[in-house]
Amino acid sequence: MKNLIILLILPCTLFSVVELRSQTKTNTNSELIERSAAVNLVGKVVHGSVNFHQDDKNSPVHVTGTLQGLSPGLYGFHVHQDGDISKADCMGTGAHFNPKKVSHGAPSDFIRHVGDLGNIVFDDHNTANIDFYDEMISLSGVNSIIGRGLVVHERADDLGKGNKPDSLTTGSAGARVACGVIGVK
Repeated sequence: MKNLIILLILPCTLFSVVELRSQTKTNTNSELIERSAAVNLVGKVVHGSVNFHQDDKNSPVHVTGTLQGLSPGLYGFHVHQDGDISKADCMGTGAHFNPKKVSHGAPSDFIRHVGDLGNIVFDDHNTANIDFYDEMISLSGVNSIIGRGLVVHERADDLGKGNKPDSLTTGSAGARVACGVIGVK
């Protein structure tokens, strides 16, 4: 009789272990599910959209999009701290997203604001086609850009290498000409 009870309990125990492993695998995978976000940028002359895609929490974010409206050249492109676009001059977005309180820099710099995405290039057709990867921004965790403002500035970002007083805080990129709030897609 004892052997019969053990035989009946053993399959139930094995089923529970297999079921637990399956749930753990599902929970682990749910942390690694890809995420996407998007933003519509609007300004007096600039408009368009930018998309963000991240395969998992440890992968770089793929940034793509098309903006129109500015003359040919380079323009500063940053994630700002706040998602407040209620002011016409985009000043409600606050400073660059900088949770580590470090100096401004280029996207390739190890030390830089999380929101320092460098410059975008508008071509002869007044269009900027955006397609790059960034290792520092994220769509989850402490470097998450979800709910924050994305801003295009009036001038090129000097990437923290200039000699103006605001080079290490803003890249001396000037006024904000377009902004939007980054949201989950």
